[in-house]
Amino acid sequence: MNPLAILLLGMAMSTDAFAAALGKGAGMLRPRLTEALRIGLIFGVVEAITPIVGWLLGAAAARFIQAWDHWIAFGLLAALGLHMIWKSIWGAEEEHEEAQARRNGLLALALTGLATSIDAMAVGVGLAFVDVNILVVAAVIGLCTFTMVTIGIMAGHVLGTVIGKRAETAGGVVLILVGATILYEHLHGAA
Repeated sequence: MNPLAILLLGMAMSTDAFAAALGKGAGMLRPRLTEALRIGLIFGVVEAITPIVGWLLGAAAARFIQAWDHWIAFGLLAALGLHMIWKSIWGAEEEHEEAQARRNGLLALALTGLATSIDAMAVGVGLAFVDVNILVVAAVIGLCTFTMVTIGIMAGHVLGTVIGKRAETAGGVVLILVGATILYEHLHGAA
């Protein structure tokens, strides 16, 4: 994967957390930067760990399905992208109400971070089938999430939920494009 694809993947993976942060920020009277940084750090760490876990699971299975690995990576990324788009259009209202009702305790934030990073674990599984340094990808995903969540908390009380839905839709589109790029690069390299 090239650096631009890794950056786009990191941004796409952070959109769920960004949408949740917008909701959390909208529910806060006046979010402080220190609180936004703390929440961003928790989400970023969780989001960086999950693709590594997924990559380890995928790497264990990689030798059995090597001939189809690029199709699996594309299929997982495309399915996740479509799911993010679907969720942003039809399923965000209930999740947003739950996110606003949650407290800012460490456990509640870690669980929210985990809930928004399940897709990153699935991406990690898909990345086990391509030539990529998972530690670099995980670091980029974690840093993007940290940044986006911090911004989302601070901007949430002003911007509300409208941008969160659009960000998640854009993230889904980016995932599909990254998957298509992986497929293209593999098929073009194999030709």
